[in-house]
Amino acid sequence: MGKPDGLYLIAPEQGPEFAERLDIGRFHGIGPATEQKMRELGINTGKDLKAVPLPVLHQHFGKAARHYFDIARGIDLRPVNAYRPRKSVGVETTFEQDLADLGAIQRQLQDLMRTALQRLAEKRMTAYTLTVKIKFQNFVQITRSRTLSEPVADNPACASLLTELVKNTGVGSSKVRLLGVTLSGLDSGDATLKPHRQLDLFDYVQEGVGQCR
Repeated sequence: MGKPDGLYLIAPEQGPEFAERLDIGRFHGIGPATEQKMRELGINTGKDLKAVPLPVLHQHFGKAARHYFDIARGIDLRPVNAYRPRKSVGVETTFEQDLADLGAIQRQLQDLMRTALQRLAEKRMTAYTLTVKIKFQNFVQITRSRTLSEPVADNPACASLLTELVKNTGVGSSKVRLLGVTLSGLDSGDATLKPHRQLDLFDYVQEGVGQCR
């Protein structure tokens, strides 16, 4: 919402109407599989979801039914925690015209990475995992990640890594609607906040381990 600066104001009195016209796939907690199931049930917007009785939601979605029932009505009783440690910094952009040129896509990814790195530097943090998000013209969305042994940086090696991450994804042959770059595995210099150095099996098997120096 609110592209390109990401600022979008919803006044309290606008909340119910905003939720009713919001596409069902934009609600927090509704992933691709649930979205597809809801659309098969004729639930395409918040208004559609709001019209479904709770017992019917239970029938189709089990324990998650209460969450879906509540989000259509703006109900969330969880306490606000404004001091949770940041786990990632992400930047993304949706294009007015879908991109097809591979060179232009790579340049956009580099610009997004620089912006994310700048925001990270302002917080005096570094990141060890680089993730690329791609949404194609047909709304199919994929992500590719690499966890590094050295911090992600604005250098030729990491620029080449961006190129490597989009290989065999369809980029260059299919038009791209949205691109995003996320930096995670953050390090603030506090020894208690360094879980990124313990890579899980998924990191090794799916993406491998690389370096940017």
